[in-house]
Amino acid sequence: MKLFPENFWWGSATSAPQSEGASLQDGKSPSIWDHWFKTEPNRFHNNVGCADASTFYDNWKDDIALMKQLGHNSFRTSISWSRLIPNGTGEVNPKAIDFYNNVINELIAHEIEPFINLFHFDMPMCMQDKGGWESREVVEAYAVYAKTCFELFGDRVKHWFTFNEPIVPVEGGYLYDFHYPNIVDFKRAATVAHNTLIAHSKAVIAYRELKFDGKIGIILNLTPSYPRSQNPADLKASEIADWFFNRSFLDPVTKGQYPTGLVELLTEHKQLPETVEGDSTILKQGIVDLLGVNFYAPRRAQAPKYARHADAIFMPELFFDDYVMPNRKMNPHRGWEIYEKGIYDIAKIIQNEYDNIEWFIAENGMGVEGEEKFNIDGQIQDDYRIEFVKDHLTWLHKAIEEGANCRGYHLWTFIDCWSWANSYKNRYGWIALDLKTQKRTIKKSGEWIAQVSKYNGFE
Repeated sequence: MKLFPENFWWGSATSAPQSEGASLQDGKSPSIWDHWFKTEPNRFHNNVGCADASTFYDNWKDDIALMKQLGHNSFRTSISWSRLIPNGTGEVNPKAIDFYNNVINELIAHEIEPFINLFHFDMPMCMQDKGGWESREVVEAYAVYAKTCFELFGDRVKHWFTFNEPIVPVEGGYLYDFHYPNIVDFKRAATVAHNTLIAHSKAVIAYRELKFDGKIGIILNLTPSYPRSQNPADLKASEIADWFFNRSFLDPVTKGQYPTGLVELLTEHKQLPETVEGDSTILKQGIVDLLGVNFYAPRRAQAPKYARHADAIFMPELFFDDYVMPNRKMNPHRGWEIYEKGIYDIAKIIQNEYDNIEWFIAENGMGVEGEEKFNIDGQIQDDYRIEFVKDHLTWLHKAIEEGANCRGYHLWTFIDCWSWANSYKNRYGWIALDLKTQKRTIKKSGEWIAQVSKYNGFE
């Protein structure tokens, strides 16, 4: 048996916009996702928005019972800012308070520890109208929203997270046009990233001032950067990719400062974000107690094949090219490389370069398009997902045996959920969701993870 440490967190993760549904009910205001779908539904797979999502808003009680059946002792979701404070600031929505209280209390009643995240890509549209994360007014509003959440739920919630994958709104909304507001401008992207980190720090400061006995952290998607070769040009390309996509957030939240190399690079190209006096002090106060790590696939980089054109738009890809490794292992249903050892490499980086901070796998998972073809006698026979998770856990177990301070593993996700512009194209859950009937059915992998959780390990 590969046994895991005592009190290891077994569970799953989701978010408010991807699971709740009821996106404009009971006083909730539109988020950027409601607005974008209303204005450009064709940008979404099969023209499906988040209005209904996976109906957790209506089915939370039964869904939490299913979590218990899967052996969960922990579960991560998020609070919707636009549900709790519909105007972004000011009056709090009493129906939202009731809903989140019910969810938190029900989880605790089933001995499932609530892990609560404050922001999962879902900026209230009224705050986006003020400039979103480019606006310091919005940063201050977020800090008040965070404090409100702590005051309402902090007596029971002991694990808080300020943001999930904060680099994704930067990439999607301000660099690569796959999230609203669909801007392509690196300097504005850098300002969004910086202001997000200031917002994070202000939330951390607020939490610690309230003197709750829990922990506060952040969840980062880390994609280990592997060079094509040991040639110095490939090594440098990989290092720069790592600065942009990993350490740009990892260093500030664990060390209180940006990577020196990244700062020098952005200074050279006049791409530093807009800052305010005192920001460096605020940044230093945002060092986390606990780090969540999302890992899906590696990043492979090589030196750029062509010289940069003088008039080229500044982008990270000016400094590296993606490298497609021959004979790599693939998820044929999703198009992503599978590299299980990456989870071990992340663990060793955190152990050796980041003071072995307490952390956990906050997301890992295998998306499958057309998963219904694996339905046999009413159940999804997802042996491929069992193999995927088992292989990743094997490498994680090795890292823990070598001293990595990893406390848990959460799969993305509990139940097949709506996934941004991809809608329901790819399925990730332990539990299958029938979109027409909303019927929930435990997959073969769900039965397997229940046994893993029961015995705190596997053969």
